[in-house]
Amino acid sequence: MDSVAAIILAAGKGTRMKSKLVKVMHTLAGAPLIQYPVTAAREADASRIVAVVGHQAEAVRTFFNDSADVACALQEEQNGTGHAVACAAPLLRDFRGRVLILCGDVPLIRAVTLRELLKEHSRQGATVTVLTACVDNPHGYGRIVKDAAGKVVAIVEEKDADPDQRAIREINSGIYCVEGPFLFDAVSRLGSDNAQGEYYLTDIVRTAAGRGLVCASHPAGDPVEVMGINDRVQLAEAEAVLRMRINQAHMRGGVTIRDPKAAYIDNGVVIGRDTVVHPNVHITGRTEIGRECVIEPSAVIRGCRIGDRVTVKAGSVLEDSVVHDDASIGPMAHLRPGTVLMEEVKVGNFVETKKTVMGKGAKASHLTYLGDAEVGRDVNIGCGTITCNYDGVNKHRTVIEDNVFIGSDVQLVAPVTVGRNALVAAGTTVTKDVPPDSLAISRTEQVNKEGWVTKKRATGRGKKTKE
Repeated sequence: MDSVAAIILAAGKGTRMKSKLVKVMHTLAGAPLIQYPVTAAREADASRIVAVVGHQAEAVRTFFNDSADVACALQEEQNGTGHAVACAAPLLRDFRGRVLILCGDVPLIRAVTLRELLKEHSRQGATVTVLTACVDNPHGYGRIVKDAAGKVVAIVEEKDADPDQRAIREINSGIYCVEGPFLFDAVSRLGSDNAQGEYYLTDIVRTAAGRGLVCASHPAGDPVEVMGINDRVQLAEAEAVLRMRINQAHMRGGVTIRDPKAAYIDNGVVIGRDTVVHPNVHITGRTEIGRECVIEPSAVIRGCRIGDRVTVKAGSVLEDSVVHDDASIGPMAHLRPGTVLMEEVKVGNFVETKKTVMGKGAKASHLTYLGDAEVGRDVNIGCGTITCNYDGVNKHRTVIEDNVFIGSDVQLVAPVTVGRNALVAAGTTVTKDVPPDSLAISRTEQVNKEGWVTKKRATGRGKKTKE
């Protein structure tokens, strides 16, 4: 099979997005729009990819910095799609295979559809093959004009179409497969005699037909695949489609999603078999979740690695954290970046952690803050405990060694270490290290004044109340 390259048209600003951010960098299920056609091209075996950039070119270039197979061509002035392809030509001048042309704002195109387009192109011995779709309302799209034999002879933009052409329901998706040598020669000869005064890529069809070359069409299986994104309404519509695809793939892989319409899972998230995802859960970033986990309603998980048989209870937020097997989190817990929970750790309701490692079997069941801390195995941390890790200038660490018991309402003023098997009494403020096997206690002595309340009430009787 001949080699395949791809050109992604991504130079437009996207004025209708009403945004300071260029359109192709708006996110869809956790990735910029342009990532989707690039990924589809890769999966269709494109070995070389050129993104044609213009507005905010540097932002797009930066995004692809680590992608060795993606080069960027600059279109300084946006003079049409034909001009955009001409800008890419120098980067593919030595290329003799087939070129896929995709749009950076058409994110729902699937690799399987591109592979079918390539097959149809080869089957028909075509020079140009256009991916088309039949729609009920073709307004705004270029129309596919065919001859009596069903070959494509022209693509006519709506503004240039006559009434008969406007009645055609088969539309141009803006996605093509073209023989490379023909493509680059044809775009170098384009004119701009049209309603827009631009260099239309669609005119290469007339050029090919005029030379007696085969111009074919291939219909997309689902017209939604060629849906372009022009504003935030269409962005939301595309996101709903993509999220349903993502959720269905997880369910087919053995994940239970209680309500697929109310589960917000980013592209690229990994979830193991027999995990259950409840409604209104958000799982984003490069998150990996193991097998047999339970993610309860309204949990938010960003960029985390979670082991097997972990329960994330309702309303909990996990960010850039690592959770090992059989841990339990929440409800309403907050794991901030840098948290590591080892096996069988329990973090309960209204517990917050930050840059903290908790050893196997450790527990902080409720109303606790652990920041910049190292907590050993089988430590029990009582309600209302906090690590005082910030002195107003610097952050300091707290170390709690194995088998320590921390009573309720304890303040650990870092830097401080509590030795193994120690006990810190309730209400204690720990300001210096606690040796192993020791009891730490710092409380003001309790004084009971018997009869004080009765005397106070008696003294208050008969006094006139101020109004």
